[in-house]
Amino acid sequence: MNYKLSAVALSLVLLSGCSSIVSDSKYSVAIASSPSEANFTLKNRKGLTIHSGRTPTSISLNASSGFFKGETYTLVLNKEGYEEKTVEINSSVDGWYFGNILFGGLIGLLIVDPATGAMFKLPERSDTSLDLKIASENKDGSLTIALIDSIPESERSSLIELN
Repeated sequence: MNYKLSAVALSLVLLSGCSSIVSDSKYSVAIASSPSEANFTLKNRKGLTIHSGRTPTSISLNASSGFFKGETYTLVLNKEGYEEKTVEINSSVDGWYFGNILFGGLIGLLIVDPATGAMFKLPERSDTSLDLKIASENKDGSLTIALIDSIPESERSSLIELN
């Protein structure tokens, strides 16, 4: 009886991957912006739109894009009066994946975790600060006011002081 129980336990350990047991292949990623209520589009590595919406929100994303291939997402944020901003959300190797060296064996290391995508993880959140648009000559004669901190150093020399 003890031999059968030990054999079953050993089989489960050898036929499974450490990350597959402890981790996940899908992660909830919180997307936020400052200021909030920015429109966004999220595209995967292949350039396909996965999700679009408004900040803040949470989205469930796959950490893998294939066998031994982590996923990379491109997040494009837009808000009226602010510069469009593009950021990347990259997956990374999950630390639990290396637990296969002790517990999951070669099957977990080379087959199970890479096939399920559990060898990768995603960050819990993506926080982005949007920059105010810098005024140039507006066609309608309007004036845009921006905080000096939102203007890049390279463009501050072209500012005109108003009295």
